[in-house]
Amino acid sequence: MKFVGAHVSTQGGVFNAPINAKAIGATAFAMFTKNQRQWVAPPYTDEIIAAFRKTLAANGFAPKHVLPHDSYLINLGNPEPEKRQKSLDAFIDELSRCQQLGLTLLNMHPGSHLREISEDACLTLIAESINRALEATEGVTVVLENTAGQGSNVGYRFEHLASIIDQVDDKSRMGVCIDTCHSFSAGYDLRTKEACQETFQSLADIVGFEYLRGMHINDSKVPYESRKDRHHSIGMGTIPMVAFEFIMRDPRFDNIPLILETIDDSLWPEEIERLKELARVETR
Repeated sequence: MKFVGAHVSTQGGVFNAPINAKAIGATAFAMFTKNQRQWVAPPYTDEIIAAFRKTLAANGFAPKHVLPHDSYLINLGNPEPEKRQKSLDAFIDELSRCQQLGLTLLNMHPGSHLREISEDACLTLIAESINRALEATEGVTVVLENTAGQGSNVGYRFEHLASIIDQVDDKSRMGVCIDTCHSFSAGYDLRTKEACQETFQSLADIVGFEYLRGMHINDSKVPYESRKDRHHSIGMGTIPMVAFEFIMRDPRFDNIPLILETIDDSLWPEEIERLKELARVETR
């Protein structure tokens, strides 16, 4: 079964996220656990935690179908030790917040070398940081998101994700999230059914589907292999519908959160229903 949703607002409190997700017909959702553009935030109160857990259950969402995203400020591969430590402290706080809310996943962009060290050295720093974060927390899986290869970001090759996982001690708490827009921009072809088969076979061979914990379902404003991160609404960009059909009809993508981060949130109910319909067609 497919679980589809979007990255919804937490305005007014994190406990509003499940309500907002239910309102758009979602069966999964993503959210930020705090303001994503600030390093620190007030700790959760017992009342906030209880309210989130109550609204999550009341609106029919399982914790495994919620894919929180960490702050955009965090860079666990920062070459400067003091700045990397600041990112690590923030990342541990994000993991702890997920743990408090009873959630089991935390999505993150791997990091950036800032053109000061090699990609391999950056990947090692990221893995070392994740090891420290996992030691300081429990119960939450770190989910590495692939990137578009923009700027100095690592994570745009499946090999990068595999390298980080390989260097993490507790692999039982590691996963990946594959973004369709990022994949396409990074040079993973999704333009035909055969291309999708080849791309996802590469994921299987290099990383392994056992690590797949979620997906970001986004169209792209920019062409194939552009190395730019520019999301678009489903069916309005450069990724043909065959890619989304492939994902929605392939059982390897069952039972994980499939999250829209498309640019027009007014279209989310329509996009969610469209994706659900693609999944239903195959079963008729």
